Amino acid sequence: RNGIYIIDLQQSLSFIDRAYEFVKETVAHGGSVMFIGTKKQGQEAIAEQATRVGMPYVNQRWLGGMLTNFNTVHKRLQRMKELEEMDLDTVAASGFTKKELLMMRREKEKLERTLGGIRDMAKIPSAVWVVDTKKEHIAVGEARKLGIPVIAILDTNCDPDEVDFPIPGNDDAIRSVALLTRVIADAVADGLIARAGGASSEAEEPLAEWERELLAGAEAPAEVVVAEAVVEAAEPAAE
Repeated sequence: RNGIYIIDLQQSLSFIDRAYEFVKETVAHGGSVMFIGTKKQGQEAIAEQATRVGMPYVNQRWLGGMLTNFNTVHKRLQRMKELEEMDLDTVAASGFTKKELLMMRREKEKLERTLGGIRDMAKIPSAVWVVDTKKEHIAVGEARKLGIPVIAILDTNCDPDEVDFPIPGNDDAIRSVALLTRVIADAVADGLIARAGGASSEAEEPLAEWERELLAGAEAPAEVVVAEAVVEAAEPAAE
């Protein structure tokens, strides 16, 4: 209307429900979801929500081959952890020169910035959540090449054929991105709770602290979160 695209929120609601159930079932059966969003509007939400549910994320620059060449990326992760274990502040204790220590500190900082969000990822994820499919076209292409399902915010300038579980919405508004990312994280949390509940007490591994928090204190019910997301999904991009 007058050059402005209008998103049908009723359709957004049904797509959110579909994506929510898929993520929940994927995680409940032992899968993982990688959160991807390098644009400014989504960086904070991606890191915060992925960390909350213990999932890998990329909120800085996407490195080509993160999925399709994961063996090489895994070697870089090992290098990052190796540098983190070294004392790079004391020349005498390290056995390196000041220049060598400076170079290694810079290498460590660069690796932490680009790979810090996937430091504990041992294999490629079962699915990916993408904030902007146009900006993250390389990541989407790698996921599709490997047959990894793509869940994403589908803005009016995005190609729906690239996304397996689209959620029509605004990927330029900070609150919209944050809320929809929270919905996906809540779906992951529900899946983790279902996974923990389905495991036998004997075979069950000790839960991490964040998993215990999820089990102990539930946040807003999924229905409430989904309803909020529908209201926010098509808000104006201006913040």
